[in-house]
Amino acid sequence: MRVNVTVNGEPVAADDVWEGESLLFVLRERLGLPGAKNACEQGECGSCTVYLDGTPVCACLVAAGQAEGREVRTVEGLAGADGLHPIQQAFLRAGAVQCGFCTPGLVVAVHDLLERNPAPSDPDIREALAGNLCRCTGYEHIVAAVKLAAAR
Repeated sequence: MRVNVTVNGEPVAADDVWEGESLLFVLRERLGLPGAKNACEQGECGSCTVYLDGTPVCACLVAAGQAEGREVRTVEGLAGADGLHPIQQAFLRAGAVQCGFCTPGLVVAVHDLLERNPAPSDPDIREALAGNLCRCTGYEHIVAAVKLAAAR
């Protein structure tokens, strides 16, 4: 089947999509957007978090057909023509990127948090990041990155 979707503001079509294929697979393998990571495939780690019609979702849990006619925004879509998004820059400056596998999902989760709450408290930050697992950083640098991004 063909899936027509708007990704990062651009209408695109993916052909020969199997009906049980995940949105994550379509983004990564058919559309060449490797930002969202394929980790647990069970919606537990948050590495594949993208926006679907403005709501953060685990792309591994969304069937590609469910995205038909909808809008997807990936971590690649957060960066602008002039470079990285301020959240992405904050992650780099705060040392919140180690292996980088969890980073795209965390960046999308932080973006969503700061859109809803531009001045989050530590508990707000930790709650917003609860669905994203990181095995490298211990989260302190990630929390620092969120605070740095919020200060901008």
